[in-house]
Amino acid sequence: MAADETSIKVSTAARDRLAQLAAEHDTTIRSLVEDLAQSTPTQAEYAERAELARAELSSALGSAPSPEAEAKARALLERLGAGPSSPRTAA
Repeated sequence: MAADETSIKVSTAARDRLAQLAAEHDTTIRSLVEDLAQSTPTQAEYAERAELARAELSSALGSAPSPEAEAKARALLERLGAGPSSPRTAA
């Protein structure tokens, strides 16, 4: 194992599912996990994006959306699958 590599422990069922997903996507488990880690925003990154969106809206509209409008928009995006429905916890 190279100096910049590590291993993770998952259940046999999770490993088997990852292997199936990797095979279906013509990739490896390693690539599948690395792609997930790189493409999934952290909570801090979501917060940063939200702040940038507020600033853009404020600039374009002359005022920021109300907390109620933000909550409605967030709920809609979550129903559409575009945002986190609940934070993931590390095991």
